[in-house]
Amino acid sequence: MRTIPPALKAHLDGPATTTCHCWRVTRRDGVVIGFTDHDRDLVFDGKGFVAASGFAASESEQAAGLGADADEVTGGFSSVAIDEDDLAAGRYYGARVELFLVNWAAPDQHMLLNVREIGEVVRAGGQFRAELRSLAHRLNQPQGRLYNRRCDASLGDGRCRVNTSAWRGEGVVVEMIDRSRLLVSGLADFADGFFRQGRIVFSGGLSAEMDGHGRRADGMAVLSLWLPLEEDVEAGRAFTVTAGCDKTFPTCRKRFRNQPNFRGFPHVPGADFAYSYADGERIHDGGPIFE
Repeated sequence: MRTIPPALKAHLDGPATTTCHCWRVTRRDGVVIGFTDHDRDLVFDGKGFVAASGFAASESEQAAGLGADADEVTGGFSSVAIDEDDLAAGRYYGARVELFLVNWAAPDQHMLLNVREIGEVVRAGGQFRAELRSLAHRLNQPQGRLYNRRCDASLGDGRCRVNTSAWRGEGVVVEMIDRSRLLVSGLADFADGFFRQGRIVFSGGLSAEMDGHGRRADGMAVLSLWLPLEEDVEAGRAFTVTAGCDKTFPTCRKRFRNQPNFRGFPHVPGADFAYSYADGERIHDGGPIFE
């Protein structure tokens, strides 16, 4: 049960109130930022809450029990509040958000309403909309490993153990055709499609997942990306690109020769196995019956 501080309760029981909302956001990297929907900055608990963010909360409903309810908060990008580059880099995903009800005429009169986590963030037109999830949403997350025919490790990590230095190349951007395609040099020694489904990291830290790699006759290459880049990439910018893996057992065995470290379950029977029957002809090895 929530206890309202006596001074704030007396204010709320009065004929007129001077209340607003404040959010204290604690990112995973330890950065703490405060926002308010009031028209001037506020300070309490030793933390400043800026009013230049344009923060506003959506209507929300809370229910008893362990249901994973959620609401939203919206705002605009500001040099003193949330920077668009920080959102694009995912620095706010999973951040802890504490919502306070505050008497802006006497900020020491405040109370904590709820604690949420930032989930999906949508950016458009210089503004953002962030989903605020209740902590109960963690109960909906899968725990432990899932049985899957595909590998659940990342290429080159401690579980995969592939030495990615042999699967890496370096080059320079020649032209940005658009934010999803780049014409590059420096990859002439690699076959067409070598870096398909890989990852590219530019000087300065910008990175992206790759879709395809096409080698041209003149030694240049066209790299296509899964998603458009967040910023333009100028000609002459250096990059490092690493080959990808489609997570299947044949690829692990034939391309990387790493089958002892395969982290999937390629021989677990699929759902179609439950509908099969022994006919003396098919081998029930877990493979697909209908293709």
